Amino acid sequence: MVPGMELRQLRYFVAVAEQGNISRAAKSIFLTQPALSRQIKALEEEVGQCLLERQAHSIRLTPVGEALLREAHDLLLHAEQVLERVRSTGSGPRLRVGYAPSLAAGLLSVAVGNFTQAHPNTHVELFDLSTAEMLAGLESEKLDVALCVGQQRQTRGLKWTPLVRAPWRLAVNRNHPLARRSQVTPQQVAGESLLVYCQRDYPEYWDTITGWLHDHRQRPRIAGEYDGAENLMAAVESGLGVAVVTTQMARLFPKRVQLITLSSAPEPVCIAAGRRANRADDKPLAVFVEELRKAALAFG
Repeated sequence: MVPGMELRQLRYFVAVAEQGNISRAAKSIFLTQPALSRQIKALEEEVGQCLLERQAHSIRLTPVGEALLREAHDLLLHAEQVLERVRSTGSGPRLRVGYAPSLAAGLLSVAVGNFTQAHPNTHVELFDLSTAEMLAGLESEKLDVALCVGQQRQTRGLKWTPLVRAPWRLAVNRNHPLARRSQVTPQQVAGESLLVYCQRDYPEYWDTITGWLHDHRQRPRIAGEYDGAENLMAAVESGLGVAVVTTQMARLFPKRVQLITLSSAPEPVCIAAGRRANRADDKPLAVFVEELRKAALAFG
């Protein structure tokens, strides 16, 4: 490796090369575009060659950039393998758990606490992710278990253990006119500015809510899309609109918003623990899923 070159700069370079666009790459690695551009420039200065040809809306690798990309993939893979071996030697096995706060509220903390008492040498790592990211993590084996909306079919080589069936409610600001009602109809929901999770990261949520309104011959008035539970609830509390959420999510914000029963509500959400089907003999993983199931029963 060129003296002074950092692994993180290589990761940033690979992200830009794979995305073909600095702006998209910056979003994928949670950097601002100027910060990413500075890192790529610093890498080019270390190499002493131009790596990218900047165009209006995209980038193209120079021959030197293409050569570096090939080497970078191998180097980053080797670095990750070294890190995995060091971790497994020094701190015992790891259990990598993906979750969505809106679904895991109340379940995860109890399950993790009980599990770590029984397996003190196992290091539990928690990752707040979208459903799409969790499924990808299970497929690529970067996650061991994911707590998300359970799939109806045993697809993708995954096994699902149902935990909770969470009904839907309408979340509104406490000063909203609908807050005084004990129940609201799909027609009334459609008449409000509707705040939702973003379609790209939460496609099953989007399909459920818009499908429910379409089934009642209503067209939703989408006023904002949000990438997480906290942002969505903050928008509701601020009076920017209303949101259809599960009762499980409501555990996160019991005092900040008013929850109203929906007439002809969508089917309750099945929250489940997903893992790879070929991990059936993994005892610590099975124990953790069982702790999730026990926590769910206690909440029920």
